[in-house]
Amino acid sequence: MDKKETSPAALATAANSIVNNGPVAIGAYCFSSILMTVTNKYVVSGSDFNLNFFLLAVQSTVCILTISVLKYSGTITYRQFNPTDAKQWSPIAFMLVVMIYTSSKALQSLSIPVYTIFKNLTIILIAYGEVIWFGGQVTSMALSSFLLMVLSSFIACYGDNKATSDLGLGIGYIWMFANCISSAGFVLVMRKRIKLTNFKDFDTMYYNNLLSIPMLLISSFVLEDWSYDNLRLNFPPATRNIMIFSMIFSGMSSIGISYCSGWCVRVTSSTTYSMVGALNKLPIALSGLVFFDAAINFWSVSSIFLGFLAGIVYAVAKEQQKKQEVSLPTQK
Repeated sequence: MDKKETSPAALATAANSIVNNGPVAIGAYCFSSILMTVTNKYVVSGSDFNLNFFLLAVQSTVCILTISVLKYSGTITYRQFNPTDAKQWSPIAFMLVVMIYTSSKALQSLSIPVYTIFKNLTIILIAYGEVIWFGGQVTSMALSSFLLMVLSSFIACYGDNKATSDLGLGIGYIWMFANCISSAGFVLVMRKRIKLTNFKDFDTMYYNNLLSIPMLLISSFVLEDWSYDNLRLNFPPATRNIMIFSMIFSGMSSIGISYCSGWCVRVTSSTTYSMVGALNKLPIALSGLVFFDAAINFWSVSSIFLGFLAGIVYAVAKEQQKKQEVSLPTQK
């Protein structure tokens, strides 16, 4: 009888219950977010690491190889390569390259808590971009969350500068602001293009990574130092194997967060997903305090919790806005 209970049908039923379990999906999304951020921080945090374009090219290549294997195994599907689609999607892939490069440079200079808090500013840019491009609106509660986001960023900046006077921090903030602007532009333009092309999630992932690989490799070979001495600095013999493994693993983790994001939305709701995204900023920021030598003082800790509160207020504001949009047609 015990053998019958562990039959393929029973295992399939158990797997199906896990796949459709909301708390499991939420936990997987949170874990994958923390894992990807910490892994990327580990790779770029070396004092001599300067091959950021190459790192991003490796991540995109790993992503393409992984989803190709999943497609041919029948696990996922995405549309075949089409030159017309590629031409239309190339500007978005270029914007993706700018976004991920500025992200890696910001993460290289700033601590994970400060990086995470400043990413909140992207939400403000996207929100007002939607007002201009898509006719959206910003409610008073959303505006309140934006003010909290800006305040938390100022406090994080103050706490970081109070802990250290390193010039690299100033450069890190420049990269961070560039990343916020490029991230908002990427999201807004991609949203508009998805409506025109009717791309699905894996279609977007496939074209984004495939088209960004040649851009990243060319940028790496032209702009980065590929001399023997510089390669030894980036990949010292003592940590070479773990560095290479971390680069490959970070590429796989980017696939994980993409899948877990869609999984979380599917088994819960977009509102729950946005709330989890807000709550998830707290453990991501705290992971920087645990795994890396981030500044720990009253200001840095306060900025983390204030950014966490801002995310919750924004998620609640979006939920109320959606309810109002749904109720409007019934009032006519």
